[in-house]
Amino acid sequence: MKDVHTFKFSKSFLLVPVVYLVSIWVIYFIEIQFNFNFNKYGVYPRTFEGFRGVFLTHFIHSNTGHLFNNSIPLFVLLSSLFYFYKEVAYKVLVFGGFFTGFITWIIARDSFHIGASGIVYLLFSFVFFSGMIRKHYRLVALSLIIIFLYGSMIWYILPIKEGMSWEGHLSGFLTGFLFAIIHRKRGIVREEYQFKETDFDLLFDEQGNFAPPKIEEVEETPVNSEAHSGEKIVE
Repeated sequence: MKDVHTFKFSKSFLLVPVVYLVSIWVIYFIEIQFNFNFNKYGVYPRTFEGFRGVFLTHFIHSNTGHLFNNSIPLFVLLSSLFYFYKEVAYKVLVFGGFFTGFITWIIARDSFHIGASGIVYLLFSFVFFSGMIRKHYRLVALSLIIIFLYGSMIWYILPIKEGMSWEGHLSGFLTGFLFAIIHRKRGIVREEYQFKETDFDLLFDEQGNFAPPKIEEVEETPVNSEAHSGEKIVE
């Protein structure tokens, strides 16, 4: 019954995914419509000006293909986060997004790093590892679904493709794993079975030997009918 209440369907868990997706598409539309170039607002490692990208990079995309490829996994993973991990969802998204950008700013190559891919890897890592760590059967099932859908993403935390910010992917992946450990006891966790003693257990001693409690016979005292003959009974 507790799981039914916890996993109760609510339209509110779709709010953040929809707002985030609309935001990045609107920003990209403005960039194209008015001939802007927001790439310079991405993360540029180890420079003061480039540090602003830690906060802005997750909303900037280079082209329509880049934006579209991030949109579907963003919606799926954000929805999973806010439905199954709503107790920590905002912390994972906000603080996880910051640390993903910050680590990228520290370790990445000298180039502008843009895109919501870091958030995608953050959510992928957090949702997958949280299910494995918590061992709740529904969360484990979710982890298996996520790894089935997006397991191939793991290769892109390595420098195997030119022009791709594998550093941002790696930063998001590590941050998600760290947050899964930190928040492992928040929200849904597998409950340990609590043994309860029953009447049947009382029939055995501490060594497991059958030892039912002794029943003592109570000797009945004869009733003196003459002593009660003079008592009045009132109904």
